[in-house]
Amino acid sequence: MSRLAQAKPERIYVKVLTAFDRTGYMSPAAITWADGRTFRIDRVRDLRPAGTAGNGPTGDCYTVEIGGQERKLFFERLDQMYPSRVGRWFVEKNGA
Repeated sequence: MSRLAQAKPERIYVKVLTAFDRTGYMSPAAITWADGRTFRIDRVRDLRPAGTAGNGPTGDCYTVEIGGQERKLFFERLDQMYPSRVGRWFVEKNGA
């Protein structure tokens, strides 16, 4: 097995407090882990499309600052067939 295949990141789905401005711009404000720990997002530094290689949902990659450290936070857009389920947030954990 190649090193590239071994290094595939794992998606960790997280709860994110999200703010919307009057234009509909979505901005993450805080991340809550499964164990209940919550971290405020100090700043959104960048937002870019984060599509997949044709094998899954598309979404966005937010580069955020939490406690002075830069992190990537992803928003995965879900199927339009379910209008009340817009999407979900995840972070990536590097594979072993």
